[in-house]
Order: sequence, then structure tokens, then C-alpha cells
Amino acid sequence: MQEIEEVKRVQTEEKASGFKREITLFDAIMIVTGGMIGSGIFIVTADISRAVVSPGNMLLVWVLSGFLTMVGAISYGELSSMFPKVGGQYIYLKEAYNKMVAFLYGWTLFLVIQTGIIAAVGVAFARFTGVLIPWFSESNVLFSLGSFNFTTVQLLAIVSILYLTYINSRGVKSGKLIQNIFSSTKLIALFGLILFGLLFGINDTALQANFSDFWGTAAAAAGTTEEPPVGMALITAIGIAMVGALFSSDSWNNIGFSGDEIVN
Repeated sequence: MQEIEEVKRVQTEEKASGFKREITLFDAIMIVTGGMIGSGIFIVTADISRAVVSPGNMLLVWVLSGFLTMVGAISYGELSSMFPKVGGQYIYLKEAYNKMVAFLYGWTLFLVIQTGIIAAVGVAFARFTGVLIPWFSESNVLFSLGSFNFTTVQLLAIVSILYLTYINSRGVKSGKLIQNIFSSTKLIALFGLILFGLLFGINDTALQANFSDFWGTAAAAAGTTEEPPVGMALITAIGIAMVGALFSSDSWNNIGFSGDEIVN
């Protein structure tokens, strides 16, 4: 009886909103994890290391970024329960402030925020593909217009974005199928890396290399690296480094955009 009532409720909400409720809990988890676990961490880690110098400070940046991400995610969990509508932050801003603020955010998201992130991830995908298929290289120029060079890396990035856009335009079922396949693959690979790290990475040589000079003071004293920042300089460096860390942790809020398409 309870299941029948739930089906009737979903059907009524679908008629009212015009969206089909096709996204289950598993699908929602895959959307979030698939968006968060990406190429960002490989792109920004070197910049974080340059900003804070030592391994300890670098890990501190990731811990702080993880804490802020959790705070934001828990807050958005409450907001998405209060306003389970398609639009995510647009809806929250409209309810909290006014339509103008939401309107400006929506166009900024469309023209700058999501567009820039998609472009960055597309280019990163194309560059890492070049490791396996050397034809995709920034030195492989297809044509030039003045000082602008169009390379095979840019070609692959554009094609991949267009292809994924086409798949998602076919409906939520097609989009979530691709998302579930790739997100599951990434999670399996991630757990595999953790397992191999625990099995083969914990040895005297690795521990000595990674933890003997955790804060970089000995290397700085020996003159092999620059001195790690301290005091206000450290706070500034961590703030700068967290730009990249938070960028790579982004997409935890993406499920809010799918409000009316989620089963519950």
C-alpha cells in the first residue's frame, strides 16, 4: 500500500513539474562522485606544492579543503530538502535573496563558471590521452590563424564535450547510464590505488622519503629547496593554494541542479 502511494506521489509531482523522476540514490551518488573525482587533482597538485613548499603544508591544504567541502555539502543537503526543484543554487538564491541575484548567478554559471570548468576538464582529458596516444599533442598543430594554433589536444577536447552534450540531450536515462559507468570505473580505480598503496607503499624507503622531513625544514636548511612559509606568509600561501584544491573538489553541489528529476 505504501509503495502504491509513493508511485502516485511521484506521478503527481512529475505532472506538476514536467520532469520525470528517474535519478535514484545510486545515480545521485554517481553524479556527485563522478564530478568530484576527476582530473583536477592532477592539475593543481603541482601548483599547491609550489605555493606551500612542504609535504605537510600540502596535506594541510587538502584537509582544510575537504572540511570546507563537507560543510558546504551538508548545508546544501538541507537546502535541497527544503527546495527540491530543478535549478540548485539558482533556486536557493532566489528564495534567500531575490530573482535578480538568482538571474545574475544563473547567467554567470552558464557563461563563466561551468563553461570554464568544462573547458578545463576537457583539455586535461585530451592532454592525458596524449600520454597513451601521442598524436594528441600540443605540438601537433592542425592549423594556425595568426598567433592562434589549433592543436589535436583542442580538437579532442571539443569533440569529447560535444559528444557528452549530445548524450545528455537524449534524456536523463542516457546521461545517467554514461555517468554510472564512468563514475563506477573511477571509484574502482581509486579503491585499487588505495589498496596498492597500502600493500606496496608502506615500506621503510617510502616512509623515509615522505615523512623524514614532513615540514620541509631540513631540506631548506640544506639549501636543496626554498624555505617553507611561516606565520602570515603561510596563511597567505595556504589561501592561494586552496583555490586549486577547492577547484578540484568542486561539483559536490551538482546534484542540486537535478531536483525534480530525483526519485526522492
